Amino acid sequence: MSMFASPHFDRHEQVVFGHDPETGLKAIVAIHNTARGPAVGGCRMWAYASDDEALTDVLRLSRGMTYKSALANVAFGGGKSVIIGDPKREKTPALMRAMGRVVERLAGRYVVAEDVGTTVADMDSMAAETQHVACTSEGSGNPSPYTAYGVYQGILAAARHSGLTRTGGERELSGVRVAIQGVGQVGAPLAKYLFEAGAVLVVTDIDRDAIAAAVAAYNATAVEPDAIYGAEVDVFAPCALGAVINDETLPQLQACIVAGSANNQLAEPRHGIALAERGILYAPDYAINAGGIIEIAYMDDKREGHPDDPVLRHVAGIHDTLLEIFRRAGQSGRPTSEVADRLAEERFQPTEPLAA
Repeated sequence: MSMFASPHFDRHEQVVFGHDPETGLKAIVAIHNTARGPAVGGCRMWAYASDDEALTDVLRLSRGMTYKSALANVAFGGGKSVIIGDPKREKTPALMRAMGRVVERLAGRYVVAEDVGTTVADMDSMAAETQHVACTSEGSGNPSPYTAYGVYQGILAAARHSGLTRTGGERELSGVRVAIQGVGQVGAPLAKYLFEAGAVLVVTDIDRDAIAAAVAAYNATAVEPDAIYGAEVDVFAPCALGAVINDETLPQLQACIVAGSANNQLAEPRHGIALAERGILYAPDYAINAGGIIEIAYMDDKREGHPDDPVLRHVAGIHDTLLEIFRRAGQSGRPTSEVADRLAEERFQPTEPLAA
């Protein structure tokens, strides 16, 4: 597939293919837009079935980062990188250092961070080769807890907007049923927030140990991966990989809200319209899962030992951002996915980079 012919190519500024014969590195870096600042986004390592699949993923993810940073009001653009390979079998410190050299050659246009299949230790390895890296052990660290907190705030906003709960109270989500698809680095802390707020949890994951931990800690009900879509719940929270709202899964949904941390939850834009037509409130993924990118924006302050409170206050603002999107969608009759796109585009249209 030609990159420029891909339906996921969206005026990307730069796409770089990186290869290192010694370590076997095969990587793609996509820089979507730098109008607001340097492109920031995670490095995903995944056993893609083909190069085309990897290219599709990095194009979609990098575009989403532009929109995410804009809605989060941080001075970053959108970028992403992928490494083709199984992180459990093929990842080595040397391979991560090779990836750091790919990033370094971009001279600061792209700042790499942790993502699916990579860790803080991997970012430390990359930092040996480039200064353009976040989520290191000496920097911002693992952003997943902040992402989880932002998703929790977004679910609160959606539940309040939908009349499932009343504002205020420690156990405000009592009786609200939430299905979490993926109880990993984000899904697990999200489950804790929801459980403490009184929610009843249904969980699934490909990792049986992760499921067992959630069942034991939060009295969750476990279901098979394919059964999560049809679970009788109020909220469906996708917290694994993307494209889970599609022609096959959408008719199965019993939830009245879709709100989770996964990137690119809609297989195609038309699925946002389909959700709205079914009366399902969708919290746009790049709006609700922005906690990590917000935390990265404060990494210099955190490195200097400043309090965490400003970060958490900024992340908590995801609640009000989503209420604004829901309000505009209700007034205009447009899907929340379209409203979020327009709101973000208002913020990254300048042709000259903004000062950081």
